[in-house]
Amino acid sequence: MPELIRPSTVLPAIRRSITIHTADGLNLIGEVATPIGLRVASVLCLHPLPTAGGMMDSHVYKKAANRLPEMAGLEIIRFNTRGTESADGKSEGEFGNGDSEKYDVEAAINYCFDQLNVEKLYVMGWSFGTDLALKFARDPRVISLILLSPPLRTSKPADLDFWTSDGRPITALIPEHDDYLKPKEAAIAFERVKQIKLINVDDAKHLWVGEPAVYRVLSEIVNVTAPDRLPLPTEY
Repeated sequence: MPELIRPSTVLPAIRRSITIHTADGLNLIGEVATPIGLRVASVLCLHPLPTAGGMMDSHVYKKAANRLPEMAGLEIIRFNTRGTESADGKSEGEFGNGDSEKYDVEAAINYCFDQLNVEKLYVMGWSFGTDLALKFARDPRVISLILLSPPLRTSKPADLDFWTSDGRPITALIPEHDDYLKPKEAAIAFERVKQIKLINVDDAKHLWVGEPAVYRVLSEIVNVTAPDRLPLPTEY
């Protein structure tokens, strides 16, 4: 009989550890979870603030890697930015407050194309990772950005202006009870980015705690990258 999908559920995928080499000489640890069948698209995940516990295993990203290869044919690529540690180990270097991480993001994108041979790459940032995406994920091979709980902590108006001029789509999920940028403030902050799709999520918080919040986030990821795979199952 089908079993309910729970926070600990791990569905089939091909999972392997990876090492990303940056232009300034660091080795970053990561993992890629690839569908056993058809790879519809690939999603590169930029994690929350490491000085507040953020890492490649932050729960939404871990659950995306555990579920979406099988559920939606999505390849999920996660890595620790410089100086960040998770159960798989610690990336070399020191936290750069969102500045020297430029090399990390650029190296990860290159790794996706050069080593993983991705065909359709989406970049997803969560909290700190959204600033990294807005500032550094400008490679023209990236299809679009997905932003979870963007705080706009280190992004500048010029970064938003780049994306306005660039025109590639951006989807941003804004929790009703976010600690940094709530829906009304987000609408004002992102007003200059004409092509952005702001999705306000009722009852959600910055860290997307709880299975209903996780299911909503995963569903919105799939809606951007593989909409014909919706709705996501709740049993397996």
